[in-house]
Amino acid sequence: MFFAAANIGLLAFGNTGYGDELFWGAVRTVQIAVFAYAFGIILGLCGAMGKLSGGKTLRVVLDLYTTLFRAVPELVLILLLYYAGTDSLNKLVTSLGFERIELNGLVAAVFVLGFVQGAYQTEVLRAAIQAVPVGQTEAGKAYGMSPFLRFRRITLPAMLPYAIPGLGNLWLGIVKNSSLIAVVGFTELALATRQAAGVSKQYLLFFLVAAAVYLTITMLSNQLFGWLERRVRRGQPKLA
Repeated sequence: MFFAAANIGLLAFGNTGYGDELFWGAVRTVQIAVFAYAFGIILGLCGAMGKLSGGKTLRVVLDLYTTLFRAVPELVLILLLYYAGTDSLNKLVTSLGFERIELNGLVAAVFVLGFVQGAYQTEVLRAAIQAVPVGQTEAGKAYGMSPFLRFRRITLPAMLPYAIPGLGNLWLGIVKNSSLIAVVGFTELALATRQAAGVSKQYLLFFLVAAAVYLTITMLSNQLFGWLERRVRRGQPKLA
């Protein structure tokens, strides 16, 4: 046995253990990932459409965005937004006569990770849109469909089979990257685990539990994205 029964009791809920802290840390981890991922999808979709159909200036701006946010580590971006960004924002609001504000760690995580996700998702969605045969969209245009209707009825259903595998990988990445927000003191699963392990000195126990939680999230996510991929590929020939 790796652990004595007394050590396992440290995982109990309530005042006798750290189970509730780990549980709420896992909830916050999923919360960060969901909000940042959704924000990233919005940015990615807008970025992909801009790169494919926007003007030259817009494409240059989007190329700069995707290059910058994929090149700079997320940890550096989080620190820049949380510290430098908050300081700059407070200088602005105080100059306008308003009180100083404190940027919440959750907000910082969602915005920074969302912007990073948007950069990656821009490229994933752009490639998926380009994989759709041009003849399909031209046929919709010939029938008099508006650009939005063509996207909703033709491009979106046709691109999803190409996009979902990449989007699934990005989701798993953002679940792991959510642990970086611990550097600004926001208690998600990684920080809750480190605090519990530091107090109890049972590092192996708590970090194995945290790894099991991340693995569980990954396995459930794989099931969900697998179901989504099968659903959007209905009627298509099965891959060998």
